[in-house]
Amino acid sequence: MKIILTLTILLLFNIQSPQFRDVSESHLPVADLGKLSMDAASADFDNDGDLDILIANEHRPNIMLINDGTGKFTNESASRIPQINHDSEDIGIADFDHDGDLDIIVVSEDDKTNEFYLNNGDGSFIDAGNRIPVTGTSNAVLVLDVNLDGHPDIIIGNNGQNRILINDGKAHFTDETESRLAAMNDVTQSVAAGDINNDGFVDLVIANEGKNRILINNGKGIFSDESENRMDYRSSLEESREVDLGDIDGDGDLDIFFGNVAAFVENADKQNRLLINDGSGYFKDVTDASLPKDEDRSFGGTFFDIDKDGDLDIITGNVNGGQFGGSTPIRVYLNNGKGKFSDGTNSIFPASATGRAFDMEFADFNGDGKTDVYIANRGTIDILLFGNK
Repeated sequence: MKIILTLTILLLFNIQSPQFRDVSESHLPVADLGKLSMDAASADFDNDGDLDILIANEHRPNIMLINDGTGKFTNESASRIPQINHDSEDIGIADFDHDGDLDIIVVSEDDKTNEFYLNNGDGSFIDAGNRIPVTGTSNAVLVLDVNLDGHPDIIIGNNGQNRILINDGKAHFTDETESRLAAMNDVTQSVAAGDINNDGFVDLVIANEGKNRILINNGKGIFSDESENRMDYRSSLEESREVDLGDIDGDGDLDIFFGNVAAFVENADKQNRLLINDGSGYFKDVTDASLPKDEDRSFGGTFFDIDKDGDLDIITGNVNGGQFGGSTPIRVYLNNGKGKFSDGTNSIFPASATGRAFDMEFADFNGDGKTDVYIANRGTIDILLFGNK
């Protein structure tokens, strides 16, 4: 009986133990992280075969963390990227000048400065901000080949008119907003791209403080607003901070997740939202039936198969407190395979995966073939989790 009881306890421990472990103290330069992370992006900036991390900081210089190949990071910002204070909000990565290395676009909000950095080839960057012909109060950036000429272009989400910048292939950009994008006076917080109507062309879904939008591509990189016809709207006010696209029910089309908050829109509904695609780009709100109720204020959110069962789960970064306060767990909503989600947070993440998360990066940082997670927090220290499975 004693042996059976011991085995039962061990089995229960293994089932319930988190799939990730916190290695922040041993693998991050914690003292250098300033609790002002708005976004994080992982890429091999120095071309050494492992993934580094760039952190967009609010009102202080951005941070570049270089990976030693085992998932241990050092702060090499001062020698690699210009150290200038901006209100950095969102990051885009691409080889904009086609020279074989990755360059950086960072958009800023309060100081209305779009940062553009070209890679020297060794993971050090020069300021090429004069190549970006627009400024604005910007919160979102998306890299996309808008006109299908093989060059990465830039879409910027603004407080006001969003912008489309077309790349000439040498990292010089022209503002073609007027000819490619409908006139809109929104407060955009996030932009996602995907072929939502299955016509072979990439469309845009935009998360706003207020009315979210669906913009349909005509095949030539010209986008029209078809939101009213294609998307269910709530009767209550909505302040969306994140949008992601993914096929959650396995029917071959892209569905939509909106991460919602109540920060600047009074009486906004904090419940996150889930919309199901009918296959032709028309969406039905299935939030009540398919998504757990929450008031977490999700500033970050993404689809990812975190339990490796073949379907997309939802992970949210949350700030459940007034004036960006509070400390809230990173939530995991597990998919049952049919697009219905349940809270599986405790089975996936350790209790330390708590903070004020604005972004999460999923990648294999230590080269062991398992997914790891970098959590960018505003108001608390960033977190690095290594996968156990």
